[in-house]
Amino acid sequence: MKHTIMWLTALALIMPQISAAKGTKMSQDEQNALAAIETMTTALQNKDLSGVMASYESPATIVFEPGVPVSDPAQMEQMFGGMALIEPVFEYPAGHEVIVNGDIAMHIAPWSMTGKTPDGQSIAQSGLSVAVLRKQSDGSWKMVIDNPHGGQLLSQGQ
Repeated sequence: MKHTIMWLTALALIMPQISAAKGTKMSQDEQNALAAIETMTTALQNKDLSGVMASYESPATIVFEPGVPVSDPAQMEQMFGGMALIEPVFEYPAGHEVIVNGDIAMHIAPWSMTGKTPDGQSIAQSGLSVAVLRKQSDGSWKMVIDNPHGGQLLSQGQ
């Protein structure tokens, strides 16, 4: 009980600091990690597969379908090629959260995507992106793990 009271007291003391931090500007590393995500998204929307692939470390792991991680670069490029055919347009309606610890960053953001199938049917999808990035020796950031279906577990529990 004594430890619980101390923990709650400590939490009460730091909560105003945590709340104040939400309104602060992103650090340069946070901005650069976010720029890596935005560069990949733009490359995919522009059907620039080499630009998409350059956004990832080798090896990287991407979850194109919930529960099915892919690490083979040829398969990743093929999957992105299929995605580019629907001419996706991505939006991040709630913004982005980027957390950096040294040379590792985590990006979290709800997303929505619209596009058209080759026969002209409209499609729409949404999800929660959770990506892990690593700072490269040149200061850039690349994704190591990319899971655009990070919210899948939440919907299964409801």
